Amino acid sequence: MGDRFRLIYLKSNDLEKSKGEDPPSFDPSGGIPREPYLSSEFSIKETFSTQTILKQAHADLEHPDPKARILAVRYLENSDASVALPLFQEILLDKDPEVRVQLLSSLMKFRNSDTTPLLRKALKDKEPRVRLLAIRGMFRTGEKIDLNLLLQFLSDESPWVRRKLATLLGWRQTEGVFPVLVELCKDSDAGVRKAALFSLTALYPEESEVRLMEAMTDSDQDIRKWTRRTLEKMAARPRKGGRASLPRSG
Repeated sequence: MGDRFRLIYLKSNDLEKSKGEDPPSFDPSGGIPREPYLSSEFSIKETFSTQTILKQAHADLEHPDPKARILAVRYLENSDASVALPLFQEILLDKDPEVRVQLLSSLMKFRNSDTTPLLRKALKDKEPRVRLLAIRGMFRTGEKIDLNLLLQFLSDESPWVRRKLATLLGWRQTEGVFPVLVELCKDSDAGVRKAALFSLTALYPEESEVRLMEAMTDSDQDIRKWTRRTLEKMAARPRKGGRASLPRSG
């Protein structure tokens, strides 16, 4: 039964089509595209009971083929959290980075505090994409963020991780965020600096004026242009007391 079930989903047309595709985007509003656990030519209800499939998915988390483990994770993301999360804990350190990336993507489908311990562990993963997803997951839980936990990413080797941190810090005003964003504004990567500047001006329009003036001489031309437009909008929006306010978007 197990071999027959595995043969079905490993030979699914959608899985074959996924080979060679570019890595998924990590836009905050997006996610890794999902593929059906079984090919459309098979009906789960007609072929196997849910219990049988769940049992096989559990077994395939230890299968030597990473494709089998990925498909098992995708199936489990539709299960109850009480069933899926303990199993996700078992494969959090899977040797294949693609499995771990899928695990984090699936983990974020469960929006509750029970995912926090797994996300915290994933923050230390050696794969940048996993760390990036873990950071995003921490913000999406809605719980108070421990900034001390995030300070390690100021010097993360991946600019994509640092940029994601700078972007997510601008989602909501949190105590202690200002100095973190100021530090990210000095990052060596232009994309990180721009993301940090945007978050800084969105959350702290008055306090960010000095940093914006400094950014007028940034080595990156796009940042200089964005900063100039932002300052012009600030000057065009006077408020009480005769001072201008920075826009919350740019």
